[in-house]
Amino acid sequence: MIRAAHERIQDLFSLAESEVRRSPSNLSRRYVLLARRIGMRYNVRLLREYRDLYCRGCSAFWVEGRSVRTRLRSGRRTQTCLQCGRVRRVPIRHPRAGRASAEEAPDRAVGREQAVLIDEGIDTETEADLDEGEGQ
Repeated sequence: MIRAAHERIQDLFSLAESEVRRSPSNLSRRYVLLARRIGMRYNVRLLREYRDLYCRGCSAFWVEGRSVRTRLRSGRRTQTCLQCGRVRRVPIRHPRAGRASAEEAPDRAVGREQAVLIDEGIDTETEADLDEGEGQ
């Protein structure tokens, strides 16, 4: 049932998007309202990409400039619904500077197996390293 609910929600949002692009009618609002009701009935969370597409007050499908006004200021994204006037403020996340990932600094990344071997005092040289040492 949950998989069917997810599929139906996805279908309804795609219908709402196609309808709002064709003509500004209340049919897209109805599709969004039905998708929200299905999510509530089956206790299914909407995906983040869907949650950012509509007004939580009037269920209007948002189209930038036509049904929603977006402003960026003070570290927040402020979206104002042009249908009902509801304001939604979302903090903008900035990537943290100075934090290196494992891909950028591979010498810092130690796998769990290597850490265990180092803790136990076992030599972590490979067989190829040992063969080179015998030839000298």
